[in-house]
Amino acid sequence: MMKSISTWKQELTKGAHAARLAALYCCTPDETPAQAARYAAVLDGLETTFGAHTEAGLYSAPGRTEIGGNHTDHQHGRVLAGSVNIDMIAAAAPNSLNQLRVQSEGYDLCVIDLDDLTARKEEENTTASLLRGECEAFRQRGAKLSGLDVYISSNVPKGSGVSSSAAFEVLVGVILNDCFMDEKVSPIAIAQIGQWAENVYFGKPCGLMDQMASSVGNIITIDFADKANPDVEPVQVDFSKAGLALCILDSGADHADLTDEYAAIPNECRAVAAVCGGEVLRDVPFETFLANIPACRKQCGDRAVLRAFHFYADNDRVPQQVAALREGDFDAFLQMVTASGDSSWEYLQNVIPAGYKEHQEVAVTIAAAKHYLGGKGAVRVHGGGFAGTVQAFVPVEMLADFKANMEKILGAGRCHVLNIRPEGGAVL
Repeated sequence: MMKSISTWKQELTKGAHAARLAALYCCTPDETPAQAARYAAVLDGLETTFGAHTEAGLYSAPGRTEIGGNHTDHQHGRVLAGSVNIDMIAAAAPNSLNQLRVQSEGYDLCVIDLDDLTARKEEENTTASLLRGECEAFRQRGAKLSGLDVYISSNVPKGSGVSSSAAFEVLVGVILNDCFMDEKVSPIAIAQIGQWAENVYFGKPCGLMDQMASSVGNIITIDFADKANPDVEPVQVDFSKAGLALCILDSGADHADLTDEYAAIPNECRAVAAVCGGEVLRDVPFETFLANIPACRKQCGDRAVLRAFHFYADNDRVPQQVAALREGDFDAFLQMVTASGDSSWEYLQNVIPAGYKEHQEVAVTIAAAKHYLGGKGAVRVHGGGFAGTVQAFVPVEMLADFKANMEKILGAGRCHVLNIRPEGGAVL
């Protein structure tokens, strides 16, 4: 929704959007001025970067936390995930250049011509590839694309396992949907567009969980058995009522140069599925996999077999976690969080990159968190793994000491205490 920039700034300063911001950021209206200032700052950034504009729109896409189902999505499995109250925001305004120009704070300006949306091999692993791919996907759905300037600011830590990449893809999708679609596409479709751009244009074989959690919002469980029409259900839960705080621990390890590690997981799982007569592991009954283990070991290797064991166990755990949450059985839920984390480390093997000895940041973070929790709460590797973050459910009475002790090891500001955001990608 476009408004004049002066109108936006007046409304933000006077608190006209306080109730809306309070809902997005899980706080009281009195606590929203800092968020309003963020939106005013992206309006300033838009005009500083691109010059004066008569009108602009404001947008948000949250980070996400994966709660259950680690690396199950790309095998058409089940996941449990939620959007969180840190986000990527943008101001967007028309230009007359027939170009999409995107300036993210701290990064180089990215420009694509809207009359050339063909995938380019040399653009793989770049922001331009994602922008080009998403524009093409919306064009295919009837979008009447025209020039647009976008200025983005984020408090979703890059490479942190809260999925800044998915937040970026969803944010761009929300903007394109609002600006150029007469018939708006759904949050599910925005997530699918982001995944398609990342798979086809960016060159990363990611699943759909990250984009779906950011786009749809709140806590959701997703079954990807029908990939084209995933089954999405809300899961109403308030962890604070269980006396638990959700913490995301930034290990400090960077995802750079780990694309091959991430790609190996779905590739090896698909290789096992192929030996068993399927395309992905969800196609293959567990008993069929067990019967074919000798052939799988010979053709795919033992690591691939262990990763398949993880998939079947974690995929079965998700509906059990959902049931526990809906019944308010948080002890059972925490036990399953712990079991998922153990399986990821032992079988999926996405805690320590292959061959790394001196740098095992995620492993150290898990070990320290388990020590300071002393058998309470739960800890698990979070998201893609190998680098980024660890997830911890911390009893609220232990939170202050836990945060202080973890930040002594990881560094100040690396223990993020988050809330589940009730809405996904948003137009302010």
